[in-house]
Amino acid sequence: MILKDIFNNKGCLKTLPIQVGPARALRKLLAVPAVAVSLAFGITACSTFSTADDTPDIVVTTNILGDVVEQLVGDSADVHVLMKPNADPHSFGVSAHDAAVMENADLIVANGLGLEEGLQSNVDNAKSQGVPVLEVGEHIGAIEYSPGVPDPHFWTDPARMITATKVIEAELIKELDPSLTESITNSAQQYREELKSLDEEVAELLTSVAPDNRKLITNHNVFGYLAKRFDYTVIGTIIPGGTTLAAPSASDLNDISTAIEDNNVPAIFTDTSSPQRLAEVLASNAGIDVQVVSVFTESLTDSDGEAPTYISMQKINAQRIASTLS
Repeated sequence: MILKDIFNNKGCLKTLPIQVGPARALRKLLAVPAVAVSLAFGITACSTFSTADDTPDIVVTTNILGDVVEQLVGDSADVHVLMKPNADPHSFGVSAHDAAVMENADLIVANGLGLEEGLQSNVDNAKSQGVPVLEVGEHIGAIEYSPGVPDPHFWTDPARMITATKVIEAELIKELDPSLTESITNSAQQYREELKSLDEEVAELLTSVAPDNRKLITNHNVFGYLAKRFDYTVIGTIIPGGTTLAAPSASDLNDISTAIEDNNVPAIFTDTSSPQRLAEVLASNAGIDVQVVSVFTESLTDSDGEAPTYISMQKINAQRIASTLS
């Protein structure tokens, strides 16, 4: 929050957009340092008032959901994505500036289900300031790693992302100005058609793999939803559990080596946002010819990378899995 959001170029107070997000307008006022408020009251009366920008501000925690939200809102809102390209959603944090942006948002869209481990305190703080927070994962019928431990990686199944767009669309319509409803609805319908085509393409690729070959070794447990949907089995993960913040023991690595040998697995799939050295060492010690195949499971790339959008990410992952295991 900076002074130009409150004052015009003549030093006069701007008219705040009370017709759109009044709670946000109040939060912005409260965020101005006391010295700025004192200055405001010291300014002589102004004869004219300008209208503040009333474009809604939406903050999205992960770049995967950031891409989806941008598809839904188009030019109807400003979308601020916290997670940088090629980052790890389990461990990334935010700057003081980003934290302030969160506290002044009209809506925060988060993955939830424990994914953003380094960001939860910021989300909770924004929520305590009255910012609406949508944790999408709470609404898509989450599966569990183990009893009571939800898997946050629902986006690996495109059908779940179709459901997610409906959840996000409903929240956008609820929290933003009614004048934006038609635009959001039209964009959401169009994007869901694209996701349906994606789902068909991914299904065709992944089901082309012979059932006996549908076995996955990954760097951590990220493909649970994909495995459930397309009848694959995750027979092992290098890092135990669903977070990249854990560390494997010698026993864990020995178990993975045994699983690779016993199941004659041709590849270990590792995410591009995580170091691959451990997977490469494990593959070289497994006693069989094992590839280390990079996939984009946790993060999008920047615009000139291989997976700058959710749709391109899903396509390239399905292609690499199918070609490697066929």
